[in-house]
Amino acid sequence: MKVAIASPPFPKSIWDGLQWVEKLIIDAADKQAEIICFPESYIPGYSGLDYKVEERSQEKLVSALNEVRKMAAANSISVIIPMDWYHPKGLLNVAHVISNTGEILGYQTKNQLDPTEDNIWIPGTERSIFEINGVKFGITICHEGFRYPESVRWAAQRDAKIVFHPHCAGSDIQGVKLTEWGDKDNPYYEKAMMMRALENTIYFASSNYAFHYPESASSLIGPDGACIAHETYGKIGVIVADIDLDVATGFLAKRFKNQLYV
Repeated sequence: MKVAIASPPFPKSIWDGLQWVEKLIIDAADKQAEIICFPESYIPGYSGLDYKVEERSQEKLVSALNEVRKMAAANSISVIIPMDWYHPKGLLNVAHVISNTGEILGYQTKNQLDPTEDNIWIPGTERSIFEINGVKFGITICHEGFRYPESVRWAAQRDAKIVFHPHCAGSDIQGVKLTEWGDKDNPYYEKAMMMRALENTIYFASSNYAFHYPESASSLIGPDGACIAHETYGKIGVIVADIDLDVATGFLAKRFKNQLYV
């Protein structure tokens, strides 16, 4: 299976975000990717930073989702598009999964919020497994994938070959310019990506914004914990790589003795 991981800039508006989504979808489809993943809350843009985010009515969000559905169908590629999404109890942070025909297959909620997000979103309560072209996968969103490894192990124990990880880490305003992927002095995020793959014997695909000062790179990690591909820090684009489904066995995840920890 060939997967794509997007690194778009922070959107100036919902419309600007949709333009970047379309451009990177086309780039990924041209490289024969079967699925592409975008960063956390890409529509309308992560609202916990020092950037102005367009007012997000449910009407605007539904309209944006329908536009992405058209893009997926037009380019015959499945899309993971993270968005804000309204629920009767409040605003959710979700990642919608769209098939290559434009069908909505469902969404994964962010269930473990960062403490700084408690006044932005409400936490979700369920985990899901999705399937594209016969390949099962899970999704874990930012903080929960970095600090709650159980969210990834849950999917690996249910035969997920890969877990996608939309996240937001960095700033366009200030920070440190990273130069080497996985350097010991970098923030811990890339090391956590390695562990989520290695400790479960599956692939881990993490998508971040193309910030001027990113704290991690969009990356694809193999079941042995090695980085297969990563985007250049701060570069807008899409990385595409093949994954070997035979080596994504979930071996270590399935050896975990759940009954000892309940």
